[in-house]
Amino acid sequence: MSNEKNKTDKKNNEKANPNLEQNKKEPPVSSVNKAIVTGFIGGVFWSLLAYLAYILNFTEISPNLILQPFALGDWKNGTLGNFIGVVLIGILSIGAALIYYAILKRFTSMWVGIIYGAVLFALVFFLLNPIFPNLQTVFELPRGTVVTTVCIYILFGVFVGYSISFDYNELNADVEQP
Repeated sequence: MSNEKNKTDKKNNEKANPNLEQNKKEPPVSSVNKAIVTGFIGGVFWSLLAYLAYILNFTEISPNLILQPFALGDWKNGTLGNFIGVVLIGILSIGAALIYYAILKRFTSMWVGIIYGAVLFALVFFLLNPIFPNLQTVFELPRGTVVTTVCIYILFGVFVGYSISFDYNELNADVEQP
């Protein structure tokens, strides 16, 4: 009986003192903030995977490609340049995630993310190709490089797209239920 009384006293203390840290609830994170975090994490993760693919000779394109338009020095071609490139890709991926959030968040299909990743690949390798001096055109790159790079972009698109869509639809499902 004393155990039941202790439990009751504990519940009453929690209700009586909402200022205690264990009784406080964290404010919910907005969907836009989650999209920003998802974009950064996705950009860093998939560009690190791309760097691994570069190290293992699956692709000739490394994350330091993003630094090539700038006259910085020889360090941009080494390991430091690749890791700085990974962080910059993560920052640019925030923009890609926010674009997805603004336009495509309501779609639940994985195919939307696949198409989004393919569109990002086309944007970088066809439209933005002239700003990268050391990047050959897609038709001049080896087939293995193109396939690996397309797959990484598609996986990034699926990761960002599915994560953002899932979060958005879960939030709306909670709001619609009484």
